[in-house]
Amino acid sequence: MNTWEIHLGFLMISAMTTLMLLGLVMTIFMPGMDRWSRRFFLALFSMQLLCCGSCIIDFILYRHSDASFSNQKIWFFESLLISIPLLMFAHYLPHCCGKPIRKSGLVWGAHILWILFFSLLVIAQLTPWFFRITSDSRYVRGPLYFVGAAPLIGLLLLNLTHVILWRDRLARRYFIAFLLHLLPLTVALVVHTFVFRPLVLEIGMTISMLAMFAIIMLDQVEQYLRQQREIVRQRANVTVLQMRPHFIYNTMTTIYYLCEQDPRKAQQVILNFTTYLRKNFYAIASENTIPFSEELEHTRAYLAVEQAQFEDALFITFDTPHTQFRLPPLTLQPIVENAIKHGMDPDAGPLHIVIRTRETDAGSVIIVEDDGVGFDRTSNDDPHIALSNIRQRLRLMSGGKLEISPREGGGTIVTVTIAGSDRTV
Repeated sequence: MNTWEIHLGFLMISAMTTLMLLGLVMTIFMPGMDRWSRRFFLALFSMQLLCCGSCIIDFILYRHSDASFSNQKIWFFESLLISIPLLMFAHYLPHCCGKPIRKSGLVWGAHILWILFFSLLVIAQLTPWFFRITSDSRYVRGPLYFVGAAPLIGLLLLNLTHVILWRDRLARRYFIAFLLHLLPLTVALVVHTFVFRPLVLEIGMTISMLAMFAIIMLDQVEQYLRQQREIVRQRANVTVLQMRPHFIYNTMTTIYYLCEQDPRKAQQVILNFTTYLRKNFYAIASENTIPFSEELEHTRAYLAVEQAQFEDALFITFDTPHTQFRLPPLTLQPIVENAIKHGMDPDAGPLHIVIRTRETDAGSVIIVEDDGVGFDRTSNDDPHIALSNIRQRLRLMSGGKLEISPREGGGTIVTVTIAGSDRTV
C-alpha cells in the first residue's frame, strides 16, 4: 500500500471505531429494545471493535520489516473477526422475520460455510499455499488464496439471498439497511479477493457497519415518535374525559326546560348532544387521522347544543367547500369550543364565529374566526394548554401547524394548516 492509502485506511478505521463505540453505548442505554436484539448488537459492535483494533495494529506494524510473524497472526485474527459477524447475521435475520432459528436452513448453511472458512484459515497459518508474510512484512498471496476466500463470499451471498427471499417479512427500513449491510461488503470482498486492494475492503466494512448502526438509530427514533404519539393520545383522552362539567350541566338543564316548553326542540338537542358525546368517545379509541367531514359533524353537533342554550347570543357561519382531507380527531371542535368559552361576553353583544376551509398549495387550511373579547396571548391559561395540545397532535399526526392571531376590530383568528399528503380521504 502507498503512504496515502495507509493514512486514509487508518482514518477510516478510526472513524469506524468511533461509530462502533457509539453503537455500543446506544445499545446499552437504549430503552425498549428486546433482550435478544440487545445481546446481538452488543456482540456485533464488540466484535467490530476488536476487528478495528486488529486493523489499527496491522497499519502500525505494516512498515516494520521485523514484524512478519506478528503480521501473520494479526491477519489471522482480522480475517476471523470479519467472518464472525456474518455468522451472527445469519441468526439475526430469522429472528427479525419471525422464523425459528434452530430449524432455519440459513443458519445451518451459514455454520457449514463458517466452519469450512475457519478450517482453511487455520490451515493457512501452517502452509504458504494460501498466503504468506515475507521477511520485510509484505503480504504475498498463494495459489489457493481464492479457495480460502470462497466460503466467506458464499456466506455473504447466502445471507444476501435470504434477505431478498424474506423481504416480505421485513419492515422496509430493515430490508434497505440489510442490503446496505451486505451488498457493499460482498462487492468489496470480491474485489479484494481478485484485485487485492485492502482499502476497498475497509470501505465496504465501514458502509456495512454504518447500515447496522442506522438500524439502532431508526429504532430509537421510531420509539421516540411512538412515545410522543402515545403521550398525545393520552392527552387527547384526558381532554375528552375532562369535558367541561358546566357544559354538561347546562345542556341537561336546557333539555329539562325544553321538554315542557318545546318537546320537539328538546328531542333535537338530545340528538345533537348524543352525537357530540359519541364523537368525543370515538376520539378516545382513534389513533389515526379522521376525515374532516367527521370532525365537522362533531363540531356542528356541539354548536347546535350551544346555540340551544345561548339562542340569539351565538351566531355561526360555515364556509367549508373543501372537505376532502384528513386531520387528527378533536382538532376543530376544541378550537370552536375555546372560541365560545373565551369570546363570549354577555355585555358585548352576540358572538359571531366563522368557520372556513380552503385548499392551497401548502395543503388544506381551516380558519376559525370570532369577534369576541379574545384572550391574552401571553397568559398561561387553559386556552393555551388546549391549543398547545392540538398543535402538538397536528405536528405529529399530520405534519400540520396551528397559528393564532388577533382579529382586526377585536376577536381571534385560529388558522390550521394540514400538510398536502393528508388531503385525500
